[in-house]
Amino acid sequence: MRIVFAGTPEVALPTLQALHDSDHELAAVLTRPDARTGRGRKVSRSPVAAWADEHGIEVLTPAKPREPEFLDRLRELDADIVPVVAYGALVPPAALAIPRLGWINLHFSLLPAWRGAAPVQHAVLNGDAMTGACVFQLEEGLDTGPVYGRLTEPVEPGDTAGDLLARLAVAGARLTVDVVNALEAGTIYGEPQPEDGVSYAPKITVEDARVRWSDPAFAVDRRIRAVTPAPGAWTEFDGQRLRLGPVRPDPDGPRLAPGQIALAKHHVHVGTATDPVLLGQVQPAGKKPMDAAAWGRGLQTESPVFA
Repeated sequence: MRIVFAGTPEVALPTLQALHDSDHELAAVLTRPDARTGRGRKVSRSPVAAWADEHGIEVLTPAKPREPEFLDRLRELDADIVPVVAYGALVPPAALAIPRLGWINLHFSLLPAWRGAAPVQHAVLNGDAMTGACVFQLEEGLDTGPVYGRLTEPVEPGDTAGDLLARLAVAGARLTVDVVNALEAGTIYGEPQPEDGVSYAPKITVEDARVRWSDPAFAVDRRIRAVTPAPGAWTEFDGQRLRLGPVRPDPDGPRLAPGQIALAKHHVHVGTATDPVLLGQVQPAGKKPMDAAAWGRGLQTESPVFA
């Protein structure tokens, strides 16, 4: 089949590569426009656009996919189907209607659970033991379309959102190609999503990533892993933000008040509502990540505490 692929971040690349390596024809990619990123605020191509540039594939970057120029070009490309992975913009009905088989979306949850922008982060945050990915028919509703295929993936105890998403991206790429193949052969049909079990996963904000030391240790652990690597967990220390890597609850650690810090030669404990946690890496403002014990040895205060 003739394909236009829609996606933007690095997590979309496994599916893009798998489709490129398949028997189907990749006519173009659709991605978000170039944006300023990093401390230098340099204009950068999205990972999908950069991949397409390297492979000589046409890149479409409308500000919004309802622009008449984009719709005209999509018609000219005469695609049979548009697979989507984390494109990052709402697709209007006018665009959905153009490909013969419509648009299909690889979503990183077991729909109807965790509809929305951050399904993996919310699965980790809520302590789900199992998650997965679905390929479904894109329609006007928020991740509501019929499902063509799904896979499951356990959430391991130490998984960060980044760890889990990386595994799902690879497994989901194979699933997407299988669905495209089956749609071409006419051997697959979408299964409507059940009405029960719906939950939502809105975008994780920087404020969501702030550690609540008054939470139990297990919740502190989950929150930090859920926002790693992005937007990154943080707390306030001495009036400045301190970024935190994953921690480990320690039932045998010292009894501490929430946010209270206990320094030792080789480790740093922080109090929560229950057991303390052991810090891993920390990153003070303007500095590189460092081991928490090394950071602790440089403190000048005798009674350090996180806000």
